[in-house]
Amino acid sequence: MVLSVDASSIELNRNEVWAGFKQLLPISVFVMVFAIAFGLAAAQTGLSEGSTVLMSTLVFAGAAQFAVLDLWGEHVPAVPLIVTVFAINARHLLMGATLYPWLRELPRAKRYGVMTVVSDANWAMSMQAFNSGKAGMGLLFGGGLALWSAWALGSWLGLKFGNVIQDPVSLGLDMVMACFLLTMVLGGQKSPRLLIIWSVAAAASLLAYRYLPENSHVVAGALAGGFLGAMWPEKKA
Repeated sequence: MVLSVDASSIELNRNEVWAGFKQLLPISVFVMVFAIAFGLAAAQTGLSEGSTVLMSTLVFAGAAQFAVLDLWGEHVPAVPLIVTVFAINARHLLMGATLYPWLRELPRAKRYGVMTVVSDANWAMSMQAFNSGKAGMGLLFGGGLALWSAWALGSWLGLKFGNVIQDPVSLGLDMVMACFLLTMVLGGQKSPRLLIIWSVAAAASLLAYRYLPENSHVVAGALAGGFLGAMWPEKKA
């Protein structure tokens, strides 16, 4: 079954993008805090200021960038680094799949331009808007720009003033994004089907976290939930 998409929900004009940018500014503050911590950690690892800012600007993947620092040294192990980054960011494959019914309506250049700034927060909010029949493309792109700007700026601030926030986890800031995403899930559609899918994904992720190599729980949870969702299509009225 092909999902019908309302043209008004994929508008990507200046007003929609600006509205999405402003809506994601509050969560961007917490993103900046972790970016500051990353900038400090990168400096302590030995990365130059230019390399750190360039990485945050072009890669824009917080958890993956922290993981890279653990592998960074005089001789960088290329294959483990690639595998680690892919494992942590594998969820973006499913994000792209869920966004495809709306992104396919955009010209190719805009489609991939939007995807360069997709992260957990703006994906969750835009999907909630799309599923409610509201405009979500501005949230996706404008919100992504807010998060990307906060991450890049925060990384630079971490190089300069990182000693101010050396351990954001001790302040409980590592739970902000998790609580935000949980709120998005609870505020979305509710049905026994979705409850079972989320439960299977959570169980698979927890088992992988316990028994499989580091970071593989991200892939395991995403694949388990995604596979069950694909095999168990939602009934449409």
